[in-house]
Amino acid sequence: MSSIAGPITTVGIDADDTLWHCEPHFKIVEGRFADLIAAHGDPEEVDAHLLEVERANLEIFGYGVKGFVLSMIETAIQLTDGAVPGDDIATIIGWGREMMTEPIELMPGVAQTIELLARDYDLVVMTKGDLFHQESKVASSGLAEHLTGVEVFHEKDEATYAKVLAKRQINIDEFVMVGNSMSSDVQPVLAVGGRAIHIPYETNWALDHAEGDGHGYTEIERFDLLPNTLREMTS
Repeated sequence: MSSIAGPITTVGIDADDTLWHCEPHFKIVEGRFADLIAAHGDPEEVDAHLLEVERANLEIFGYGVKGFVLSMIETAIQLTDGAVPGDDIATIIGWGREMMTEPIELMPGVAQTIELLARDYDLVVMTKGDLFHQESKVASSGLAEHLTGVEVFHEKDEATYAKVLAKRQINIDEFVMVGNSMSSDVQPVLAVGGRAIHIPYETNWALDHAEGDGHGYTEIERFDLLPNTLREMTS
C-alpha cells in the first residue's frame, strides 16, 4: 500500500491486458509460428529465438502487432537459413492482419467501472504500442466517451511518465496509475513519486515482466474493485 495520502484527480489506465485481453492472441500466433517452421527447431527453441529477435527489434519497431510480425519473419529467415517459402511469409503477414482486426474483448466489469469512475476522475489511457492500432482499439471499445485522453508511448518509463504528467499539468500527488505490468505500470510511477494499483493478468509477455515486492503500491484482483480501492487510498 502506498504511503501517499490525499485526493486523486487523475487515473492513468493501461490498455492491453488491463482493459481488454491481448497477450493470449500473441500466444496463439506464437504457437502457429512454431508449427509453421517446426522442421527447423522444436517449439522451445523457436520461442526462444523469436524472443531474442523481438528484444533486439524493440528499439526499432517498438511494441505491438507490426513489430511482432516483422520479428516472426526475421526469425523464420534466420532459422531456415533464408529458405523460408514466400507462402509462409504470406501466412505470417495474414496472422498479423487478423490480429490487427480482431474485435476487442473487454475484461469483466470494465465497461461499468469506467463509466462509474468517469463521474469522479479524469481517466487517461496510457499504453505502449502502435499508435494507429491502440487508438483504433480505444475507439472500438466503447470506452472513449468516458476518457479524458489517450497517450500511446514507445516505452513506459520514468521519463515518459514525468513528461506526460507535465504536459497534461497533472500533479503527481493527485495521480494514480492502474495496470497489469509491474515493469511498465507500477515501478516507474513509484520511482517518480506517484501511486500505482496493480491488477495481475493471467500471463505476461516475457519482455515485460518484473516481480513486485508488495511495497509502495496496491494490488487488487479485479478491475471492478477500483472504485472502492481509490476511495480507500484517499481516506
